Amino acid sequence: MDSRESLPHIPNLVLVTGAAGFLGGRVVDNLLERGIARIRCLVRPTGNWTRLRHTIEKHDAGSKVELISGNLLSRDDCSRLVHEADIIYHLAAGTGLKAFSEAYLNSVVTTRNLLDAALENDALRRFVNVSSFAVYTNRNKPMRCVLDESCPVEEDPNSRSEAYCFAKVKQDELVIEYGTKRNLPYVILRPGNIYGPGKKSIPGRVGIDSFGLYLHLGGSNPLPLTYVDNCAEAIVLAGLVPGIEGEVFNIVDDNLPSSRRYLRLYKKNVKRFRSIYVPHALSYLFCWIWEICSKRSKGQLPPVFTRREWWATWKRTKYSNKKIKTRIGWTPRISTNEGLKHFFESLRSISNSDCP
Repeated sequence: MDSRESLPHIPNLVLVTGAAGFLGGRVVDNLLERGIARIRCLVRPTGNWTRLRHTIEKHDAGSKVELISGNLLSRDDCSRLVHEADIIYHLAAGTGLKAFSEAYLNSVVTTRNLLDAALENDALRRFVNVSSFAVYTNRNKPMRCVLDESCPVEEDPNSRSEAYCFAKVKQDELVIEYGTKRNLPYVILRPGNIYGPGKKSIPGRVGIDSFGLYLHLGGSNPLPLTYVDNCAEAIVLAGLVPGIEGEVFNIVDDNLPSSRRYLRLYKKNVKRFRSIYVPHALSYLFCWIWEICSKRSKGQLPPVFTRREWWATWKRTKYSNKKIKTRIGWTPRISTNEGLKHFFESLRSISNSDCP
């Protein structure tokens, strides 16, 4: 789909926050592919600009792309960033943070600053907020049923041990509130596990290695994967396709592999290691016991493994991309088989380069 066919008029200026990140760079690449005339990229002062600069050079787009170093905690920086921007792709977020307060500051407070500045700027036509599958509770849904956009999010994200989940739930609530009370033209996107060259870890939905041995917990569960280039295209289209304001879309690819198949392919194509499969009933019991012990310890044993985490991460669930295909016209360009091949090849090259 050509962006100029999907819009009443060509966007004046597109702002991408988190542009130097794993996903943000691909979003910029996709925008340049579509011939978007002006793009402004926010990069953190401590961010790595190299990959983003290579993307710009590849498209010979130096005159189209403006690189700005800034901090969304600064209202002045936010005002400078949103000036004349009619489409904002908000990918910047606090990741890898363990403290809830830190995650809230870097995902929610920053988003509020950006929203306030954008609405004051009076040029905004679409605010695309990139959220996460982490917000879904998956608690009361029957086993093997489909998780889609109609499923509830966590009502009490404090009860989850993930600061990232807490921050993303609050961020989504903020965007929806601005849409309801201040007429913010928004779209929320919730990608599953984003993978591709540049990522290194096995998704937590497959299993954990917290106890010195890899415990395979996913079993036959489908993995809600989306290849990074597929995900980037879905995000870009969500800013360009008209008539979808106020909508939420999940992003997952077609023909999702099971956790068991993913782990088998990883061992075959990247490196072999020992793992033990833990049946679902046993992993649920383990999380329940851990939860009880954590409560009795009054916080000395952190609530890392709880039933809420189990429901959200390891409960048997199917996934759907029907809504985003129907409403936005998105179809994954890279098949899951091809995406896994590229991903495992990149991991293998990293593994080989580490060898003496």
